[in-house]
Amino acid sequence: MTKADIVNEIARNTGIEKVAVQKTVESFMETVKDSMIAGNNVYLRGFGSFIVKKRAEKTARNISKNTTIIIPAHNIPAFKPAKSFVNQVKDKVK
Repeated sequence: MTKADIVNEIARNTGIEKVAVQKTVESFMETVKDSMIAGNNVYLRGFGSFIVKKRAEKTARNISKNTTIIIPAHNIPAFKPAKSFVNQVKDKVK
């Protein structure tokens, strides 16, 4: 499902114009991104959490040149679904 599909589905379910729904969805995504860039997590009860994970420094290997490189510690965005959400998906797949 793409962002356009989400906008269409919300507009169809609520009766709100697609332009307004698109603006709202994009604003939501921008707010989540800005919060995570600032180092804050975003919690949505019953859905999940957008979290900032910290990756430790590690040593990697360049096989073609047979050298080692150090990958510095860094942060990455991640999504952790709520337990109820995970259970709904598991039950649906069975």
